[in-house]
Amino acid sequence: MNSLNRNPIVRTYRDLEVYKSAFRLQQEIFKISRTFPREEMYSMTDQMRRSSRAVGATLAEAWAKRRYEAHFLSKLTDSDGELQETAHWIDSAFACEYITNEQHSRLLHDLASIGSMLGKMIATHQSFCH
Repeated sequence: MNSLNRNPIVRTYRDLEVYKSAFRLQQEIFKISRTFPREEMYSMTDQMRRSSRAVGATLAEAWAKRRYEAHFLSKLTDSDGELQETAHWIDSAFACEYITNEQHSRLLHDLASIGSMLGKMIATHQSFCH
């Protein structure tokens, strides 16, 4: 058992703590972004939702490709890229005063936690491959 996963056996990507955290974050962003102005629907709202959903989706894809070390690592770094894009949109939403300081801080904290887990997976990616 390691800090990336509290369950002793990982059978699917759904068992990974990093995936669970990414999924919770995407749902939180969906709820928060419902309050954004209508004129942001096809710009900030859509982009923020898309990038936050892509974090977990790319993790799921990475898990399926873990037989191929280079593909697995590439998908993990893609997931991290989506995470960084999500941070940009959260900062933008805060700058536009669509989210509160407390929401901004909480979301950034969650992003940092997910980023830390992803970073550990990237650093030890070989241990996930078989």
